[in-house]
Amino acid sequence: MRRLTLVSAWLVIVSLLPATELIAQSKEITLWPNGAPGSEGKTSNEKVRVAETGDHVVSGIHSPSITPFLPMAGKANGTAVIIAPGGGHRELWIDHEGYNPAKWLSERGVTAFVLKYRLAKEEGSTYTVDEHELADIRRAIRLVRTRAKEWNIDTARIGVMGFSAGGEIAALSAMRTEKGDASSKDVVERESSRPAFQALIYPGGSARFEVTKNSPPVFLLGGYGDRPDIAEGLAQVYIKYKQAGIPAELHIYANAGHGFGLRQTNKGGVAGWMQRFSDWLVDQGF
Repeated sequence: MRRLTLVSAWLVIVSLLPATELIAQSKEITLWPNGAPGSEGKTSNEKVRVAETGDHVVSGIHSPSITPFLPMAGKANGTAVIIAPGGGHRELWIDHEGYNPAKWLSERGVTAFVLKYRLAKEEGSTYTVDEHELADIRRAIRLVRTRAKEWNIDTARIGVMGFSAGGEIAALSAMRTEKGDASSKDVVERESSRPAFQALIYPGGSARFEVTKNSPPVFLLGGYGDRPDIAEGLAQVYIKYKQAGIPAELHIYANAGHGFGLRQTNKGGVAGWMQRFSDWLVDQGF
């Protein structure tokens, strides 16, 4: 890891203070307390590096988890969002695509959870997107459902938000839902994994997105300057939802590329994209 100068380190600390303070009030919740299926024997610790942008980047995840961002007492509106950061299935850029949007939502009454999922394309990984990463976000949805009363959440208003690679698994969770096993000894596995809505922020893998008439409503957002499979892929995904009769909203910002997430340094129209998502939640009754 490159050594930070004293000044740049101070700037990183200052820029992260609000999120860090809120994270300190929350505690990561392991999705499988007895170990995630497919991670048997993997006991190495997670790795965290600090990018030149000041972002914390996480890898080496073998015990997937969620970190709750709860609204202030009496402020929860019943809606919850599970957020999957991106990072090319090799790592998670967990600040601007995780903690920052979670904090923004919690301040407005939405209960948010930042998901750490296993990484299929990390060097030496034995995981896959369709098996292990998808299992992690399904488990997160189910776990939130089992504790909905505790967190003042309406079980019919639990959705997903994913960025880049995280957008791919968020979309997969909406396309490949499971009802749950009512006879399971694990109370979490008894719950449905279907999200009530999905927000796909410059998602990867859109060419394989399948839409049915039972798909949950979708909020799509990206940048004109992104690579073609995403910038143009978003338009194709919107058309699929429109043709299936599923409520969909699409925003493509002219001044944005890939990976903008939620940063204080975002400029122009894209700086207000979270408000567009909030407006959409209201319009959809969430």
